[in-house]
Amino acid sequence: MRIDKIKKMKNGKYKLLIDGDNDIVTYDEVILKNNLLNNSEIDEELLLKLNADTDYYSVYNKTINYIKRRLRSEKEIILYLEKNKVNKKEKNKIISELKSHGLVNDYTFAKAYIADKMNLSSSGPNKIKKELYKHNIEESVIEELIDKLDDSDIYEKLSRLINKKILANNKYSKYQLKSKILNNFITLGYSVDMINDIFDEHFVEDNNIIKKEYEKTYQKLKRKYQGDELYFKIRQNLYQRGFQSDEINEIINSNFE
Repeated sequence: MRIDKIKKMKNGKYKLLIDGDNDIVTYDEVILKNNLLNNSEIDEELLLKLNADTDYYSVYNKTINYIKRRLRSEKEIILYLEKNKVNKKEKNKIISELKSHGLVNDYTFAKAYIADKMNLSSSGPNKIKKELYKHNIEESVIEELIDKLDDSDIYEKLSRLINKKILANNKYSKYQLKSKILNNFITLGYSVDMINDIFDEHFVEDNNIIKKEYEKTYQKLKRKYQGDELYFKIRQNLYQRGFQSDEINEIINSNFE
């Protein structure tokens, strides 16, 4: 068999026209690897090799396209290849080749991942660390890169997020709101001390909150209770909502009188 013509296609692949009536669609890597030229002779052994190489580079190039969407960890590449039913030998070969071209590098991935999460999400350092562990990034790499984060940048980011939460949740008592914010931002990966400091810095006590809650509770319970029992139920209800005993007593006494 002889290659009559090597024709470049629009999709970047190449068509090998063989003996006028056969063709193989392949990749430039396969052509270069096997030193193929117009009029090159092809025997059965080489034909099998060309088909095997074409299958390999088909998966390899799909993997590169997968990486082009965004940087990937080595674990993501392994899972992608396993999903595409690539055998262990070829999987290891593809990963090795990608590494040699700098297309898979867990340090570079982790660095970019941290930057994206800090700039484009609500996540804090502790949550980002957990996510990187799930990518099987080495602990030393994670610790090194997280330690390089500027505390002032983290503080500024968390300040914006907490202030937004405070402004959007002005119906809660200070205790209740602080509890919600602590739970929320601990889950997002921030330290308790930093959350407390920023909350205390931004929160402004609003006495109208307990007045509104008292009035709403009073209107609801006065149909069922009267006298001391009514005010006991109001006190109990407000306490369960996170208001402090002294402010509850003050609002009840001022209305009871």
